[in-house]
Amino acid sequence: MINVLLADDQTLVRAGFRALLDAQSDVHVVGEAVDGAEAVELARRRRPDVVLMDIRMPRMDGLEATRRITAEPGLAGTRVIVLTTFELDDYVFGALRAGASGFLLKDIDPPDLLTAVRVVADGEALLAPRLTRRLIEAFVEQGRAVASAVSEGERLREVTPREREVLALVGRGLANDEIADELILSPLTVKTHLARLFSKLAARDRAQLVVIAYETGLVVPGGG
Repeated sequence: MINVLLADDQTLVRAGFRALLDAQSDVHVVGEAVDGAEAVELARRRRPDVVLMDIRMPRMDGLEATRRITAEPGLAGTRVIVLTTFELDDYVFGALRAGASGFLLKDIDPPDLLTAVRVVADGEALLAPRLTRRLIEAFVEQGRAVASAVSEGERLREVTPREREVLALVGRGLANDEIADELILSPLTVKTHLARLFSKLAARDRAQLVVIAYETGLVVPGGG
């Protein structure tokens, strides 16, 4: 059973998501929060697998709530999906950097929402949609993502040349099997490199690896 927490200040939005999710045999809504502060508190109490997090909420916005949830050691198994009305939302990139596993537009089709919840609950990140890559590229191009970023040499000083290759391919959106084919490695070896990257770069999941790949210049906006 996938336990989901809803965080949105609009009652109708929460009701719509709850009706859709609770109708599934493998999904259960464990709580509803009207703002970020309540989302953090409910996450600590209910320990959901997935939080559907609105960005613009009173008292505490979704960005700060995402940061607190993903930084909580006891919530290491909780994944956050950010909900937004606009594709290129200033807050969304910050949420990805804060540890969100991806983002969705609020007008997403119901089947796609269900797929997203299941994918994230399974430990993956919502990186397949081109919107995520376009979002990251847009903010890197505008300099917002790298304004306070450390240099590539400093950030990646413990990363081996092979791990840099893997990180660059993750940043380009390749799946594990595709990375294995590109570098002539076994899928198990790719998983090992990824596990080391997560540890060395203190990345929560694949979404953060993509951000780091762009921030450190391993992937350039508009590049292949």
